Amino acid sequence: MKVGIVGTGMVGSTTAYALILEGIGREIVLVDKDERRAGAEADDLFHAVPFSHPLVVHQGGYADLQGSKVVVVAAGVSQKPGESRMDLLKRNQRVFSQVIPGILEKAPEAILLIATNPVDVMTHVATKYASGFGVTVRRVLGSGTMLDTARFRALLGRQMGVDPQHVHAYVLGEHGDSEVLAWSLVTVGGIKLTEFCTGRGAVYKADDKEHIDHRVRNAAYEIIDGKGATYYGIGSALAKLIDVILNDRRSIFTVSAPTDDVPGIKNVCVSMPRLIGGDGVMGLIPPSLDDSERSLLRKSAAIVKEASDGLDDA
Repeated sequence: MKVGIVGTGMVGSTTAYALILEGIGREIVLVDKDERRAGAEADDLFHAVPFSHPLVVHQGGYADLQGSKVVVVAAGVSQKPGESRMDLLKRNQRVFSQVIPGILEKAPEAILLIATNPVDVMTHVATKYASGFGVTVRRVLGSGTMLDTARFRALLGRQMGVDPQHVHAYVLGEHGDSEVLAWSLVTVGGIKLTEFCTGRGAVYKADDKEHIDHRVRNAAYEIIDGKGATYYGIGSALAKLIDVILNDRRSIFTVSAPTDDVPGIKNVCVSMPRLIGGDGVMGLIPPSLDDSERSLLRKSAAIVKEASDGLDDA
């Protein structure tokens, strides 16, 4: 199966590398306004193929996306010194006004996987442009808090001394400062966190909770401060999503997609647990949150909604 990646910066190229290492798909097409960069990345990635899986990797244009099952959109511009968040959003909206039609004119059946930040608002923008091509909302989704959720589970697993694959926990809402760590939903081996701790004679202190919350919420800032950008985690997350879609695995992830109603906030793109399969978003899995978490989720959704409406009104 063919996978397209539009935008060959660190996120786009690392996603392609993860696909090669895992043997996901059969053909990867890299598209970028900077054709020389895309060509160089494609050649470098292709040289990894003999050491991994037999995929075809090449640079191309929008026309080469024809037949793609999934297209990752990692194209966008970076924030300039002194530039406001809304100014950045407007510039990235202009990028998407060309990129999304460019993709769908050549690959009208593709599922769009949005990775450009701020991902919730850009998913909203992509959905808006895609609707003009008759694309249903289930075929547009953003990476959302998928990586934040993975960080949450990894840190909980380390704290509990358990493989994170046996930890279930979710980060909801905005992929950003207002995201909500749903502590009331945490289970370890199918057992509520408090019960698990009691059964093992462990003490779970408020300081531990605050430490994990800080690490999850500030992980990207700390990584960017240390090396300039994040790409390994998100590249792996996107590759996993692509695998789930290509093979119709019916997995649940906290991805960003249009949500009819987040208690009190209508029609907003935020991350919630969703069932993902071969046709994209198959449905929302409503979480049973406590009162505090519902309030925080409402506030988070309101932040995304205000930014999205600001673009719509511009």
